[in-house]
Amino acid sequence: MTVEFGPGSRRWLAGATALVAVAAATPLDAAQLSAPIAQLYTSVSIFPPSASSMTVCYGFVCRRRQVIAFSASDRHALAHILASGYRSAAAERAAVQRAVVWFDRRVGPVIGTDKRVARADFRARNDEHNFDCWDTTRNVTSLLLVLQGWKLLKYHQVGDPRYRGNVIALQTPHNTAVLVDRASRTEWVVDLWTRGYGQKPDVIPVAKWLKED
Repeated sequence: MTVEFGPGSRRWLAGATALVAVAAATPLDAAQLSAPIAQLYTSVSIFPPSASSMTVCYGFVCRRRQVIAFSASDRHALAHILASGYRSAAAERAAVQRAVVWFDRRVGPVIGTDKRVARADFRARNDEHNFDCWDTTRNVTSLLLVLQGWKLLKYHQVGDPRYRGNVIALQTPHNTAVLVDRASRTEWVVDLWTRGYGQKPDVIPVAKWLKED
């Protein structure tokens, strides 16, 4: 993937890289997490992400987990990706999609999820290579918290995870990570579970996502 940058975005990238270098030395403040976000971690007995590492959940409801440390190269790559979204909220959401793809490809060869498939759950019977929607919700929320902690999100903040499921309407249970537009307060899902390895996550308004199957 090649992203072209103009002078403005190069200045933004330089500033963001400097902020990442400072933030990397400072843990994310777990005390500031909302109760629903904190529950993502306490429910499976893992720590929230720090500025330098995060626990990646896989194997369905985090039955398998791997701590991934962010190298200087990783931090630069993510700052570079988010710099492509400096012009608008829509551009930032597109950059977040690319950052999630980067994450998927970064961890896949390490933990074996480079073989994962879309919409995997316990029925796939291949837990060592897959995420269920609880795993993707935790992982994407963690990544978004890291980006937020590094001051790379200009137009959005991390929102509480959202859930849908209506047996009467034949809508299966599902949950997802969320971004909130700082200006409009619109909630946007960042849903990786519906996509296969290396594919862009769904980024759509929560109101629309809640109505889907």
